[in-house]
Amino acid sequence: MRIRLTAGETVLTATLDDNATTRDFASLLPLTLQMDDLLTREKYGHLPRSLTAGGKPQFGYEIGNIAYWSSGPDIAVFYDHDGQSIPDPGIVILGHIDSGADALKKYDGAVDVTIEAID
Repeated sequence: MRIRLTAGETVLTATLDDNATTRDFASLLPLTLQMDDLLTREKYGHLPRSLTAGGKPQFGYEIGNIAYWSSGPDIAVFYDHDGQSIPDPGIVILGHIDSGADALKKYDGAVDVTIEAID
């Protein structure tokens, strides 16, 4: 599944992985979240409910990853890398921004992000 993320004038497209957690996330779309900055590496927003388990938890990430953190429950979009690992319980990778994730750097604080399916 392909999605579009819109933050202010920034529009990014992404491809979601195929796992139970991602399918449950897709069932929430369209969704607008207030996403805050964390550690100058990611934008994260609180989801309205927890997602189904099913994706493999990871403790590393790549720039452009869209990830689910069950402790929030939150979704995160990584726009930079600080070399740090993710604490327990780890994240489930939902998908990846096609290109330009670093455009989120320009939003110092919170920004509303609309996430919608495009196919």
